[in-house]
Amino acid sequence: MSADDQQFLDLLSSIPNQIRRYSGDVAEYVDKAVDKVAEELRDTLSSAPWVPDIVRPKPPTRPPPVQIIPMTTYERIHDWVSRHKLLTGVIVVAVGYATYRTVQQTKLMRKSRRAKRARNGGRLEVVVVAGSPTLPLTKSLSLDMERKGFIVFVVCNSIEDEVVVQSLSRPDIRPLSIDITDPPNAGQSIERFASYLQTPHAAVPRAKANYLTLKAIILIPSLNYQTSPIATIPPSSFADLFNTHLLHPILTIQSFLPLLTSRITPHGEKPETPKVLVFTPSIISSINPPFHAPEATVCSALSAFTEVLTAELRPLAIPVTHIQLGTFDFSSFTPVRPAPNTPGLLPPANEPLQWPESARHAYGRNYVSQSSSAVSAGRIRGLRGSSLRDLHNAVFDVIDGSEQSDVVRVGLGAGLYGFVGRWAPRGLVAWMMGIRKVDELSSWDGGSCNASGTTSEKSGSSEDGERSEFIAVARDDDSVHNVWKGHNVWK
Repeated sequence: MSADDQQFLDLLSSIPNQIRRYSGDVAEYVDKAVDKVAEELRDTLSSAPWVPDIVRPKPPTRPPPVQIIPMTTYERIHDWVSRHKLLTGVIVVAVGYATYRTVQQTKLMRKSRRAKRARNGGRLEVVVVAGSPTLPLTKSLSLDMERKGFIVFVVCNSIEDEVVVQSLSRPDIRPLSIDITDPPNAGQSIERFASYLQTPHAAVPRAKANYLTLKAIILIPSLNYQTSPIATIPPSSFADLFNTHLLHPILTIQSFLPLLTSRITPHGEKPETPKVLVFTPSIISSINPPFHAPEATVCSALSAFTEVLTAELRPLAIPVTHIQLGTFDFSSFTPVRPAPNTPGLLPPANEPLQWPESARHAYGRNYVSQSSSAVSAGRIRGLRGSSLRDLHNAVFDVIDGSEQSDVVRVGLGAGLYGFVGRWAPRGLVAWMMGIRKVDELSSWDGGSCNASGTTSEKSGSSEDGERSEFIAVARDDDSVHNVWKGHNVWK
């Protein structure tokens, strides 16, 4: 038998199987159709009124209707979570972080903050506040440290500063006279202070004398800065600014370095390492907005100086903490109606009118817009600022070792503007502060320099050559009116 014959026989043998399957499918379909017709006919006859009861068929039995039960709250939440897993994860992380921060803040608020005392109630711990006694921040911090049980020494550079410290009328807030402009005199003042710490003191007569311990040195630079375009700031103002706001704090810390790096604890006493705290405003230096060159420059330089100081003192186990300040409510330390020329407040509205015509045309509109924006003069408009209690608690936590971070941000806007300064585009920040493109610049007038110089001469300027209050670009052959007067600028 050939292969074709075998294939034909296989096909014939499969025909009965296919006929059986198809016929079974047809019969099953017909049975279902007949059953459905019979069920509908029975249902119709069972409800027809003209059919006698004797022959009326019974209605077909139907399954009971499905009862819809509403979902419980737990089931709804479970269903929503199963459909939004990513969003649920984000919510859980945010709620967990907020809960953690709330618990931490609650613990910190309930924490008892008191300096260590002797058994007879005498004070044992000393804090040095190196800041101008006229600053509200220096006053508030000194008073709070004294209330917590510290002996507070405020660095004074003049008799007027000592009078301000004595006017606080607190026996444990004392002036510490250090003239940093005279290095030999400053060294002698530090030696006298070290001898004071190495001598036992009694709180009351006939009581046991105890040695004092230096716990911290707190550096508070000036918080008041000029807001103005760079072109309208005289070179002498920059020199004074760097001298009073930058060089003065650096020399103050430099004067205390021999005391910090020496063991002044008497033999037999437990040695303790004092801490160094450096305060700087952080809002302006974080975003570096226009017309704030003095504050941005000085604060950035102090931040870099603090980082270098931290790196140098870390091998000596002397911790340095950089406290970046936001906005605080100083209403209890400032007059209700401050003077119009109080430093650190918003500039007067007519200040651009005192600029030269070219500077007013180039910077006037943006300066006024920026001065009326949310951030101006180092404060946040419309908000009172954080309570000084937050700053006092943060300082104490650094002193007692509870807070060991190298950088601590305290105050309204300190953390937010630090984030904005790191991640937000500079152009967007400037646009939000009202800075817009100047469509047309003023034309160059070669006689503007001559006019400026003549006006300054008529106004009775000093004889050392500082005759121009504004930076101007003079011609090469017009050396008489050059604002950079060589060595006379820095006198």
